[in-house]
Amino acid sequence: MSYEEALKYLQSLMTFGSQLGLVRIKELLKLMGNPQNSYKTIHVTGTNGKGSTSAMIASMLTASGISTALYTSPHLTRYTERMNINGEEAAPEDFARAIDYTAKFVQQMIEQEFEHPTEFEVVTAAAFYFFAEKNVEVAVIEVGLGGLLDSTNVIIPEVSVITNVTLEHMDRCGNTIEEIACHKAGIIKQGRPVITAAQGPALAVIRQKAAEAGSVLNVYDKDFFSHTSGYDLTGQQLELTDLKHELSVRLPLMGEHQAVNAALAWQAVSCLGKRDERITKQNMRQGLESTKWPGRFEVRRGQPTVIFDGAHNPAGIKVLRQTLNDYLPGRAIVFVLGILRDKAISEMLTTLLTSGDKVIVTLPLSERACPAAQLVTAIEQQKLISAPAYVAEDFSEAFRLACQLAGAEGIVCVTGSLYLIGVVRQCVARQ
Repeated sequence: MSYEEALKYLQSLMTFGSQLGLVRIKELLKLMGNPQNSYKTIHVTGTNGKGSTSAMIASMLTASGISTALYTSPHLTRYTERMNINGEEAAPEDFARAIDYTAKFVQQMIEQEFEHPTEFEVVTAAAFYFFAEKNVEVAVIEVGLGGLLDSTNVIIPEVSVITNVTLEHMDRCGNTIEEIACHKAGIIKQGRPVITAAQGPALAVIRQKAAEAGSVLNVYDKDFFSHTSGYDLTGQQLELTDLKHELSVRLPLMGEHQAVNAALAWQAVSCLGKRDERITKQNMRQGLESTKWPGRFEVRRGQPTVIFDGAHNPAGIKVLRQTLNDYLPGRAIVFVLGILRDKAISEMLTTLLTSGDKVIVTLPLSERACPAAQLVTAIEQQKLISAPAYVAEDFSEAFRLACQLAGAEGIVCVTGSLYLIGVVRQCVARQ
């Protein structure tokens, strides 16, 4: 199977939709010999920040000389981004071989009259196999959706990380913070430590689940802390502390939320460091300072300055707006905006936009994209900006127009969906 054939195969699996549950993935992995059990894992979930936190954990482990895998989703540009070892995404031929290998066991399932695995389940199983084949020591696994019934929740991690909990995926995980927190807390395993930045009712649920599992719970702003002592558009200076240790680091990721994520990642790696002398303060600092996680307040200096941010729910949009206000106070922003139709669109718009901003609405590269005209109507009805919103059906044209409106000294921010910023980043890279 070539890389192109692997992509076509995965595309064909889209007909099976997105289905929560562990029956299919467990059967598939059993047929494959349960490759996920051949290395240690760290499991990361949360409403926002789980990808950034996972990337920071993986970077620290790699800097410590530990062969480290990172599994994330969705990808910005290429499927191969989802399978990463020691900072390098899988080669297309390796990705294709892992998919081809997994597909043979999918066929066995069908022949044995099991329900067909979904696209995400097949990619997850292929990643677990790929990491085992490459003899990684530790794999950092980001949850796809929720936690309890997510396809990744077949591992027994060394430590579980829950970044935060806000309302999301209410059609899948429940209508209240408590119900959603139950799904997130589903990654907690018996006797394994838990690190979280959750607050309020969500924290109460996580605390109860951790107690039931006999797991030690470390809570941000109670057991460990972060403090930003300075920042600019290249990063921020952090002081990370817990009851026994401290770490000073220059983090290349911006925003108060990334300071919290860095503290979570530091605590997770510190848990492994208790049993691995390769994990030192110097190596953790080096790992954090070399973290790469594109598309999350990613700044490209130029004329104009362009910011890519994958905020795609109200909590993420709130963080983005706050970060823009902190790093670029008083500056009007030209937004290239595309949102999926199943998101809390009205809340996202009112949180993001101020009267001096300008907006070019376009379509994310997804069948779930909200029609541009619908977004424009929502913006105009709520009178969120003083200038008319523009529509560009083509995201390349949307970016060109945004740069024209911003001018050489202006700011362009591409946001609303990872399915938008990925394709626009490609357009910029080709210029």
